[in-house]
Amino acid sequence: MRGWIVDQESYIPPVQLGDVMRALGVGEVVESMTDEYPVGMLVTGMTGWQEYAVVGPDEMLQPVPPGLPETSALSACGLTGLTAYFGLFEVGKPKPGDTVLVSGAAGATGSVAGQLARLTGCRVVGTAGTTDKCRWLMDDLGFDSAINYKEEPLPRAVAKACPGGVDVFFDNVGGEVLEVALDNLKVGARVVLCGGISGYNDVEQAPGPRNLINLVVKSARMEGFIVTKYLAKFAEAGIYLAKALADGAIKDRVQIVDGLKRAPEALNMLFTGGNTGKLLVSVSPAA
Repeated sequence: MRGWIVDQESYIPPVQLGDVMRALGVGEVVESMTDEYPVGMLVTGMTGWQEYAVVGPDEMLQPVPPGLPETSALSACGLTGLTAYFGLFEVGKPKPGDTVLVSGAAGATGSVAGQLARLTGCRVVGTAGTTDKCRWLMDDLGFDSAINYKEEPLPRAVAKACPGGVDVFFDNVGGEVLEVALDNLKVGARVVLCGGISGYNDVEQAPGPRNLINLVVKSARMEGFIVTKYLAKFAEAGIYLAKALADGAIKDRVQIVDGLKRAPEALNMLFTGGNTGKLLVSVSPAA
């Protein structure tokens, strides 16, 4: 969302002044002109920041599967989980025994990516900004190690947590943590560029990593991705994620801010570290 309100060319057109803020949401059908979406059905799609959305036939809506918590349809089993799934498996291609480092690991995408890596048989290390978040990663999500980047210098902490080097780096942050990860790559490593939240609010673009030559030295690969590239595989991945969640193989944590008027406040929490897991805004007065 932060990227969508910058007036520059990107993978999707920016939101214009006066337009409804673009956002995924879950809602209940209250009026319908098609039997495909009967009144009372819970659906998810691009609803925007608004209490009511009129959705046409060309806009994608997906029914929320029976038994799936509506919050999970926006987190572990929604675009968040799909982003983690495809970034890890299609780009990172982890193998059992690999060391996987995840930045922003206590966030919505990072927490799922780390759990999926653990299920693959990898050793998983995450970075986060508080002791409580690090404890959650290890005690609840099964990470092997968690680094509080505000308490320990990253170069030393990553070298200590990944003594043999990093096979897969799943990056949600960019900046310093990307440089540190590049300094700790194994031969043949894969760097997954999912996001770069450390620089989203920069007025001027920060210099890129100074150590890209390590990709050459380590015969490594760095690749960015947009999740919609894998649209044809969404159903398959959604089934996998829903089963893993139902079986308890992965855990889902959501934090809800109540009220549409607080949506800007909620968005800013992503940059202050005020959230753990998936951050949602409840816009319905009945919620």
